[in-house]
Amino acid sequence: MTTDLTGFAHSIFQAQPFSMFLGAELTSVGTDSAEIRLINRPEIQQQHGFVHGGVLSYLADNALTFAGGLALGRDALTAEYKINYVRPAVGALVIARAKATATTRSQAVCQCSVYVASEQGEERLVAVAQGTIVSAGKQEG
Repeated sequence: MTTDLTGFAHSIFQAQPFSMFLGAELTSVGTDSAEIRLINRPEIQQQHGFVHGGVLSYLADNALTFAGGLALGRDALTAEYKINYVRPAVGALVIARAKATATTRSQAVCQCSVYVASEQGEERLVAVAQGTIVSAGKQEG
């Protein structure tokens, strides 16, 4: 693993076309944690004005994978994850914070909380997720 944890994580994030398309930002990384933020705007909302569940799912999945990859010390992929939506996501900013809770040589189990923040910075939990993250390795197919 590179000693420049932040540079390593940001180089992978910047190489994700979908993250760049959405305008997401990797705002914080640690040895086993990551935070991704996305400004709420009409293009990511569903018909009731809530942030679309698919967008919340993307944020949770990506934050889980970054936390797990950092804990494993290498590029990683999601093997599986589950998300529970707690309440409608209404706010100025969406924030996904993930942390590895158990790591072996081959996988990391991670948990993520997804929040919306108001213009004043007040946060409300909107979803929770858990996933298993594995080394990217060589892909077949």
